Amino acid sequence: MKQPNPSTAAVGRRTPRLDTRGGRTSKIFEIMASFRTALLATAASALSLTATPAALANPLTFTNKTTTDGLGSNNVRGVYANGNTIYAATTNGLSISSNGGTSFTNYTQANNGLANNQVNGVYASGSNIYAATSNGFSISTNGGLNWTTASTGGGGAFQGVFASGSSVYVASQGGASISLNSGTNWSTTNIGTNGLANGEVFSVYADGSTIYAGTNSGLSISTNGGSSWTNRTSSNSGLGNNNVNGLYASGNTIYAATNGGLSISTNGGSTFTNYNVNGLALGLYVSGNNIYVSTFAGGTSLAVSSNGGSSFTTYSTTSGLGSNTGRGVFVSGGSVYAATDGGLSIAQLPASPAPGPLPLFGAASAFGFSRKLRRRLRAAASTSC
Repeated sequence: MKQPNPSTAAVGRRTPRLDTRGGRTSKIFEIMASFRTALLATAASALSLTATPAALANPLTFTNKTTTDGLGSNNVRGVYANGNTIYAATTNGLSISSNGGTSFTNYTQANNGLANNQVNGVYASGSNIYAATSNGFSISTNGGLNWTTASTGGGGAFQGVFASGSSVYVASQGGASISLNSGTNWSTTNIGTNGLANGEVFSVYADGSTIYAGTNSGLSISTNGGSSWTNRTSSNSGLGNNNVNGLYASGNTIYAATNGGLSISTNGGSTFTNYNVNGLALGLYVSGNNIYVSTFAGGTSLAVSSNGGSSFTTYSTTSGLGSNTGRGVFVSGGSVYAATDGGLSIAQLPASPAPGPLPLFGAASAFGFSRKLRRRLRAAASTSC
């Protein structure tokens, strides 16, 4: 009796031979490749219909932090955050949380050397913390324990600060001040010098080599480190109002929070389109497709747009915000921080839902492809035998 081949005896069915009759294996591989391509195309089409866009799919719900949580005052003028560390500029000191807002430690003029207890703006870069106060510009290099007052060349009340690496930009009633070495040396531009629109600067921002200064006479833009400025106003560019309270920029797109709403330029400031945000716009931040605007005098304190400003969702105390007067806003690490006249309000951004199961028509198509595959494989096998 003939003994079975050991290579096939252990398998419950006959093992097909390799390509010896007209390329049967090659044909099968071609069929399987075409099936895989069709199936992937069907799955991609199905997923494109169920994916959630990068926008706010659900309303924000805020938790409000007050003096009970360690804030120096419930009047919060500005906010900055990085990871679990939150900096709140209040009218009674600079309050810092290292645990995501669970508790705050407050730093003041008397206890820590802050230039003034009314802090109008705050920013941090590296180990340095910068505080714009009503009577000087303060810098701390040890987490807020001690402060030194910088001689920026500006004057009056210091109203805003922005930092990127070792470059620091400060807004004051005495002009726009710039330091390229973390506050050691400064240059200041005032009205009548270098073309700045007005000596009273409310806000500053920088994107690359371009510097933006929001004044009470329009938006001034410098592309040469502040040596000269070009001024954009309501009359020459369509700016919503000449009082520019907050700024953000990315490439040729500029966002300006003004007393007339939110103004957006997509051509480097040559022209602006103005959008109603239900009140004066006092501050703003942009993250992804979402624009966040702090509002005042409209019955709400925050307006959020996910479509470039065409429409806004407004938030008030009914959403958990501390007050219907917003002063500033910042977004970091999946959280929104809103500075209000009633505390610092924090909301978690809703996570975009993952695409759901393959839709019914996609599953049906996949099942249909599998039946076709089996038929084509059987046909290929039979014709090659």
